[in-house]
Amino acid sequence: MRKILFFLIVILCVATQLYAAQSTIKIAEGSACMGDDKSRKQTETAAMADAKRSAIESVKTYVTSATEVKDFELQKDLVSAYANATVEVIETLEKGWYKDPAQGDCYKVKIKTQVIPDEKAMKKATDTAPDDPSLPLTVKVWTDKETYREGEKIKMYLKGNKPFFARVIYRDAAKNNLQLLPNPYRQDNYFQGGVIYEIPSGTDKFELEVNPPFGEESIMIYASVSELGDLNLKQEGSIYAVKTKPQDIGIKTRSIKIKDVSPGKAQQPAEFSEGAVIVKTRK
Repeated sequence: MRKILFFLIVILCVATQLYAAQSTIKIAEGSACMGDDKSRKQTETAAMADAKRSAIESVKTYVTSATEVKDFELQKDLVSAYANATVEVIETLEKGWYKDPAQGDCYKVKIKTQVIPDEKAMKKATDTAPDDPSLPLTVKVWTDKETYREGEKIKMYLKGNKPFFARVIYRDAAKNNLQLLPNPYRQDNYFQGGVIYEIPSGTDKFELEVNPPFGEESIMIYASVSELGDLNLKQEGSIYAVKTKPQDIGIKTRSIKIKDVSPGKAQQPAEFSEGAVIVKTRK
């Protein structure tokens, strides 16, 4: 890992956005009973499928009801995006068998899911009204120019369509992961919607300066309307080294802290957005 004091030595960020994904984190439950035609394994599979269906329906209802849609085509794109959504299981919270007086042996599962809308339909919807705060969270990341040479300093920018919490991770050519935000001098990682934020700035104690070794690297943005999950971090000068395994960073970050709701009310989903830019260096 490169030496870090009060300045962070990094690489070029290409200004074009490489990757952006929207999703919604939702806790859902599902159940199924064996009856006369299912094995225990088939019943467990059916309960999981039921939970996933429930997650999609809940998120689709939440998104369409929370969005003040004036354009019929936009509404159609949103409905299409979630009608064709896929579901990833982030964590199994509860599972187990129980006896139902009428149906016999039954299985119930409670999961934390990530509901991912159809990318084409969602892109069409958000491109129509990119800054509309009633649409699902979209956070964009870019840099001030496309090419940087050794010794130049770069600036990164963030903008969301609504208020969001964000984590900024830099991955160098040696596959080391460094957390730029929040950092030891800037713990506040809550941003207002519709505002362009510059990184580094304010109380940050590092700069992004192009320095060897050169190579292709990346900067990743994880954002949500709820507080993000925790990572295993170690302070390295003005930023943090990420000790969480690379393959677990996305999952841990998506373990967002969904706020409690009043008794009797359904748990609200949490919107999530992810983006990245390619990072390169040259002399």
